[in-house]
Amino acid sequence: MTHSASLNIYVVHHCLGRARFRIDRVTQDKDYALHLEQFLSEQPDIKQVRVNRAAASIAIQYRSLNLSHLTALIEKATTEKPISTQPTPPETASKENWSSLALPIFTTVASWLSHHNRLLWLRPIAWTSLITLTLPIVKRASLSLWRDQKLNIDCLDLVALGLSYGQGKLVTPALVLTLHELGDLIRDRTARSTATQTSDLLDAIGHYAWVIREGKPIQISSDRVEVGETVIVYPGEQIPVDGVVLKGSATVDQQKLTGEAMPIVAEVGTIVYASTLVRSGQLYLRADRVGEQTRAAASLELLQKAPVHDTRMANYAAQLADQLILPSFILAAVVLAITRDPGRAASILTLDFVTGIRVSIPTAFLGALNHNTRHGILVRSGRTIEQLAVVDTVVFDKTGTLTQGELTVVGIQTFSEGMQPEAVLRLAAATEQRIAHPVAEAITHYAETQNLTIPPRDEWNYEVGLGIRATIEGKAVLVGSERFLVQEGVDLSGLDTKTFPLQEICHLEDQSKTSAWLSLIYVACDGELAGVIQYADPLRPESPALIRALEASGREIHLLTGDNPERAKMVGEELQIPPAQVHAQAFPEQKAAIVRDLTLAGKTVAFVGDGLNDSVALAYADVSVSFANGSDIAREIADVVLMNNDLATLLEALNIAKETKKLIEQNTFLVVAPNLMALGLASTVGLNPLIATIIHNGSAIAAGLNSLRPLVQHQLEEQKT
Repeated sequence: MTHSASLNIYVVHHCLGRARFRIDRVTQDKDYALHLEQFLSEQPDIKQVRVNRAAASIAIQYRSLNLSHLTALIEKATTEKPISTQPTPPETASKENWSSLALPIFTTVASWLSHHNRLLWLRPIAWTSLITLTLPIVKRASLSLWRDQKLNIDCLDLVALGLSYGQGKLVTPALVLTLHELGDLIRDRTARSTATQTSDLLDAIGHYAWVIREGKPIQISSDRVEVGETVIVYPGEQIPVDGVVLKGSATVDQQKLTGEAMPIVAEVGTIVYASTLVRSGQLYLRADRVGEQTRAAASLELLQKAPVHDTRMANYAAQLADQLILPSFILAAVVLAITRDPGRAASILTLDFVTGIRVSIPTAFLGALNHNTRHGILVRSGRTIEQLAVVDTVVFDKTGTLTQGELTVVGIQTFSEGMQPEAVLRLAAATEQRIAHPVAEAITHYAETQNLTIPPRDEWNYEVGLGIRATIEGKAVLVGSERFLVQEGVDLSGLDTKTFPLQEICHLEDQSKTSAWLSLIYVACDGELAGVIQYADPLRPESPALIRALEASGREIHLLTGDNPERAKMVGEELQIPPAQVHAQAFPEQKAAIVRDLTLAGKTVAFVGDGLNDSVALAYADVSVSFANGSDIAREIADVVLMNNDLATLLEALNIAKETKKLIEQNTFLVVAPNLMALGLASTVGLNPLIATIIHNGSAIAAGLNSLRPLVQHQLEEQKT
């Protein structure tokens, strides 16, 4: 494998007229990947360029160039386009346009000023503005009466405004209309679009496929592959079909589909799936399912059929108004008939209990959304906060969610006398350098973090699924599986891997990262076992504490994983999750089914995941949670995005939601109690409409300010710290 040190470019495959490079920066910077593809496509000697960001891969078909020329072109494209070191953050909602408040505010000011003798000329302007603002209410009330044949809050507002207009009053209706507009605007600000954008099928399974036709490999669109055809998959490419391996062997990374961090070794007879990635080796497949028939396509179809919840926050005001409209009309009519006083009737209709709720509840949700943002949590809607407040079941994907999603070296045990852990790690890293395999990458990365000098590798041979033999500083080194070392004649008799003590490697940061579910890779030097390297996909540091906190709060925890049952059981035991709530070998459709079953059982379910394989379950959950560094589709679907990629902040989001629910209950009392007392006065001894308006609007303002209280308190706490 050829390597350009200046840009970390690897040549993973090369034949006449075609080369495939691996460039890690392609996955980090979408703009750079697009620029690179465009730049190379414009070169006269290049026929075709295809960039696969998920695989950090770029495939180039060319005419009369060589590898050094291609590498030089890539370097030139890079120098012309600065590279962003930060991943592109998920899109956030655009800023709301508050201009719709301009006319109501102007009308209120004009109405108030028009009472002054010198400003009477403003009254016609105020009347015109009031009529303009009232027309939408007239329209909605008419539709409700004639089309739906029922009274609604607009009917109540229209009659109250009409009585005020009949008495020549302008300030009261203008202020009411302004408050209504403010409440509607804030409510819309917390809404989330119901349109769900899903990933294109070709993005999931790869745009192209190599098939053998008329005895020669040709490249076609992946959706044009026919069932039964032989498909060739080269290193670094996504598998474009579901099928059976006919020839070859390869290391296949299935994390995108199953969530399992450990790759599999695909050999003759192995079933492989579209959207998975060939990390090393080459496969010839028989295409059994293609295009929309693949497992990846079935996952996307499930996603598109997922129920789209009403993401607008629940309109408590409308629900309350439906119950109070008719009694309010009857009471106002009775008072008007007895007293012949339109003012008292208008006072009763003004005290509708609803305006304050229409303002305070959206404001509470808006404050909660901002509060979450300050904690590094993106919550997309008020409905999400409502659901978070009542979540009683949390379902976690394992890989990349509860675990770090990357294989990490956690320990070394030495067996050769005089051989230190650093020496074993150094030999293994030298042997595994520039091998496109997660374990090899974990070993070389860890050696780099320990500042070890990695010697050059001389002759070497890599056997897919077994290991690699190489000559390092004149020594014959073997790195691979137990079967590989035994096959090469290394004596491993009497070796009990279950009793390995963990031996510190130089400066192992956190012994808590170790666990019973370690995997092993063996290192031999000159025919003798030198040591065993222990590695795992370790838990996130915050995972155990979060699980304990959620269980202590009475919530039910479930773990979903593509792992085999034995490994899943070990992870569940380490996190102290009951065995019945640990679900192994879960493909996307199984994950969605488990979430559906829990919701059908009456649970309010939050699902936490980060990959394409989690997208269906995310869509079916009551609340979906992902990470800023999760897959694009997971971030798009998620109701909650943990922007700091800190799983512990999930608990903060749940707590903020519960606080918001309590706040809404307080606001309801602040609105209903004074209006109810005022209504009693207006119905019995009488109440001036102006006083009714002050009580009515004053309670709305008080509830609105109460909604902002947690946000203000949080800001004060930040200033103190």
